[in-house]
This record gives sequence, C-alpha cells and structure tokens, in this order.
Amino acid sequence: MKPTRKPDLRSAAWRKSSFSEEYGADCVEVATNFPSVTPVRDSKAPEGPTLLLSTNAWAAFVTAVKA
Repeated sequence: MKPTRKPDLRSAAWRKSSFSEEYGADCVEVATNFPSVTPVRDSKAPEGPTLLLSTNAWAAFVTAVKA
C-alpha cells in the first residue's frame, strides 16, 4: 500500500447533514471538495480529530445509512 499525504484541510468546505438540527448535539460535518478522500469531523469539536475516508468508503457508508 502506497503512503498518502494528508490533505491540507484549511481549504475544506464543511457542511452539516440536512438532518442535523441547527443547535443539535449529534452532528457530523463532511467536506466534499477533495477528489480522493472525504474528511469527516464532529461539528462540536471542529479543531479535534478528522477522519479521512476514501470516496468509495464514504459512498458505501451513505448507501448503507439510506438503506
């Protein structure tokens, strides 16, 4: 497996799920402006850790949640 560089997340365009309440406690945010990964973070702790999922893994997750 070839090592990959972590993307510079300063340019991330974060968005919250449309199912999250404006002041909800359980919110995740995703950035969809990266071609090969989908960063995911906790909106309550935006400076905390960020998960980097492959675009395929993110698509599979979204498909499973919708099902």
